[in-house]
Amino acid sequence: MNKKTALYQKHVELGARIEPFAGYLMPVKYTGITDEHKTVRKSVGVFDLSHMGEFRVKGPDAVKFLDYILTNDADVEPGQAFYSAMCYPDGGIVDDLITYGISPEEFLMVVNAANIEKDWAWVNSHKSGFSVELTNESDDTALVAVQGPDAEKVMEGLTDENLASVGYYRHVTGRVAGKDALIARTGYTGEDGFELYMEPAAAPAVWDAVMKAGKEFGIKPVGLGARDTLRLEMGYLLYGNDIDHSVTPVEARLGWVLKLKTDKDFIGREVLERQKREKPSRYITGFEVKGKGFPRHGAELFDGSGKVGVVTSGSIAPTLGYGICLALVERGYHKTGTRLEAEVRNRRIPVEAVKLPFYKGGSRK
Repeated sequence: MNKKTALYQKHVELGARIEPFAGYLMPVKYTGITDEHKTVRKSVGVFDLSHMGEFRVKGPDAVKFLDYILTNDADVEPGQAFYSAMCYPDGGIVDDLITYGISPEEFLMVVNAANIEKDWAWVNSHKSGFSVELTNESDDTALVAVQGPDAEKVMEGLTDENLASVGYYRHVTGRVAGKDALIARTGYTGEDGFELYMEPAAAPAVWDAVMKAGKEFGIKPVGLGARDTLRLEMGYLLYGNDIDHSVTPVEARLGWVLKLKTDKDFIGREVLERQKREKPSRYITGFEVKGKGFPRHGAELFDGSGKVGVVTSGSIAPTLGYGICLALVERGYHKTGTRLEAEVRNRRIPVEAVKLPFYKGGSRK
């Protein structure tokens, strides 16, 4: 049985196309993926992301524990967030996630919706020997995201917090539309914006307040379809498509989230350190389509008659007007300017490796 978020009825009333996703009934689109996508790029959109998972980590060993299970440095000051990978001993990725530093002994991990059960079992299986308390707050947390260049203008009238002073990947605790919330300047669209974590009962009132405040800016609700095209234009990775247990952070070109220059030990470090030093045999790479169409997940890439890679995510980029894709390709073929062919419905279309992100005009601060 698929769950419903606290905003499910709002999506029904707005005429959303609703489909099962990661165990939830979620809005895929309202007015249309391209329209919603361009609204976020030009003005502002609002998302229901309440299907995401939230784990609270508390205790004297909170930093020590997170430093062990995550690849990035957890020793951050309160009010800061950080992106990281969580890896298996062989270097494969358990999940990619954002963690918010609440206090020196309290953190909030936000994991991908499809991985909640797996991630929860994983973090619990490694807490032995650490003085920490773990709480799965996924069912007790709603998440509303306000994204776009006008996001701050929409939000500033809904809270007494000084949002202009909240930097990228920073957060404050305050009230939004009279409801308690963690207000974070984070998102996965490439635009400026905020992610609002709150109790599910508060979500409908906050959603309505955001929609009302955003009316003068042309705000629209945005579904998971446009969320996917927005993140792809930025070259952001999607777990289950671009990364999973079979892919390491080094192969995914996430070397910047590996705290290898410190002496902190973390699960998978030895393998990842060696792979970074010796260089992997393949890399995630961005490709632009030189022509019509686009390759989807699973399409094969060729150099002449030889297969050299596979597409992990692909779409028409609504902002750019042409096809783009991320692909896992053999080393050497990942270099900018490399030309290959993608097989799409028994025909081949030319693609060229480019430096990410595909879209470089975002308002992200």
